[in-house]
Amino acid sequence: MPVMDLCEAKADEIQFNGALDRETVPNIWNKLTKWKPNTTQVKVDLAHVNRIDSAGLVLLLHLIEHAKSKNCHIMLTFVPNQLITLIELSNVESLFADHLNNAKVE
Repeated sequence: MPVMDLCEAKADEIQFNGALDRETVPNIWNKLTKWKPNTTQVKVDLAHVNRIDSAGLVLLLHLIEHAKSKNCHIMLTFVPNQLITLIELSNVESLFADHLNNAKVE
């Protein structure tokens, strides 16, 4: 079973490592629902995500909404091309428009 390690590097940054897929999302979501941001903006670093599927995409959408309900803005950084493709294929660009940093992982 793939392992996804969720690391809160700083108060204003979350880093995901590994696969962000249907096998890892339930465990991650259980952790994130308990997460209470104590800042108005949090950077989510995706540089070390080596695989992402539609479950990972949905997790990120829910993370954005969860943070928004806590008056916090999520900014995704080092967005993998695989996620950009999923966003485009799912036609949800507008939901991510204000949350994507232009820095991408090549």
